[in-house]
Amino acid sequence: MRDMTEKIVLSTKIHEPSMTAGEAEMLLFALERSRAQFAWKVGGLDAAGLNRPHPPSTMTLAGLVKHLALVEDYYTARDLTGEPMGAPWNAVDWAAEPDWAWRSAADDPPEELYALWQAAAERTGAAVAKALADGGPDRPTRFVTGSGESPNLRRLLVDLHDEYARHVGHADLLREAVDGLVGEDPPQ
Repeated sequence: MRDMTEKIVLSTKIHEPSMTAGEAEMLLFALERSRAQFAWKVGGLDAAGLNRPHPPSTMTLAGLVKHLALVEDYYTARDLTGEPMGAPWNAVDWAAEPDWAWRSAADDPPEELYALWQAAAERTGAAVAKALADGGPDRPTRFVTGSGESPNLRRLLVDLHDEYARHVGHADLLREAVDGLVGEDPPQ
């Protein structure tokens, strides 16, 4: 278990850009920093630790891991590649089970949860890099709103970072309740 967690944390270590870096580099840095914080907060736990709620909430770290894997794949499919989402997402009846990712995470071994999230983040990273190379932050995404607008890549990156920022806060509280781990950034 520890080996998988160390790989996740190591693979999400980030290089701090200069204080005057360009917009795209700063947006990617903010997202990667939040991913690294999230990986640290959820890493190194067994199934019991990942599935421990902090009442009155039923949210768990396992649920957060699977939810963020879904978010990564959803944004990548909808906004960047236009390709359908693969397993496990394509086998879910979302209308019947909108909370499936949260609920089903309790059934997944930690190694599978970590691998699912890591792979989704890597797919997003590759798709974002390709999109940035093909138009930068102003490049429109494939998504079209009900009013006919296509958000640009900048908006996608901000929305994805916002999702992580919100859930890193949840992970802070949940992890502290599990084993007392506190802090802002993973140890270097």
